[in-house]
Amino acid sequence: MIEGKRVAVVLPAYNAALTLLRTYREIPLDIVDDVILTDDASRDDTQHIARSLGIHTIVHAQNRGYGGNQKTCYAAALERGADIVVMLHPDYQYSPKLVAAMASMIASGHYDVVLASRILGKGALAGGMPLYKYIANRGLTFIENILLGQKLSEYHTGYRAWSRKVLETLPLDACSDDFVFDNQMLAQTTWFGFDTGEISCPTRYFQEASSINFHRSVIYGLGVLKTALTYRFARWDLIKPALFQTTSTEKSTIATAKQATNA
Repeated sequence: MIEGKRVAVVLPAYNAALTLLRTYREIPLDIVDDVILTDDASRDDTQHIARSLGIHTIVHAQNRGYGGNQKTCYAAALERGADIVVMLHPDYQYSPKLVAAMASMIASGHYDVVLASRILGKGALAGGMPLYKYIANRGLTFIENILLGQKLSEYHTGYRAWSRKVLETLPLDACSDDFVFDNQMLAQTTWFGFDTGEISCPTRYFQEASSINFHRSVIYGLGVLKTALTYRFARWDLIKPALFQTTSTEKSTIATAKQATNA
């Protein structure tokens, strides 16, 4: 716990057997109350390794996609009583040692959302981020900051912390089950007026770390632009997308999570 708040780390996993142990060993278990892994129908030993480590493990019988995986993670964390939820990829690309710092920023009451940015400092290129991804990241972030009226260093990190209130408010069921889910969540947090903070984070690109290919990156980039434009048109009251409509998110996402095989 931090300042009396229960902290959960959620691990959306797909074929993470080679990196899960390294990731788990660096999670600060002295302040983390719960670790939850959702195995999105992996084809390796991810779920078996998770169980051997004592991680609360949820297994999807069929692959639900990156966004679908996170929906289950967040629903489970809420159901198990988390006040602060840190989403960490189990591929060891991000440093688990920052969990305490990110959770503390939310526990302090200063922020509702905290992003671990690879762009603040020199972590991205130094950690091996491909140059085309770095350039795309900076370009998309520039456009999004204009359309969303924000000043974030990046929108594309896979390392995030959320307060319970945020996860209970956002209509996550309206978000995609694909990679653009992350981006849509940030557009939603802006729409509903939550405060977002950032912390500098080193990153590691290596063979075992998960990364989408160029084709999928292009699809993701187009989805990001669509999300930002949808936000702007909604602000101008030209459209009323479900993405920004208040709903009983907690109940609906927990119902979705209970459809998974829980072990």
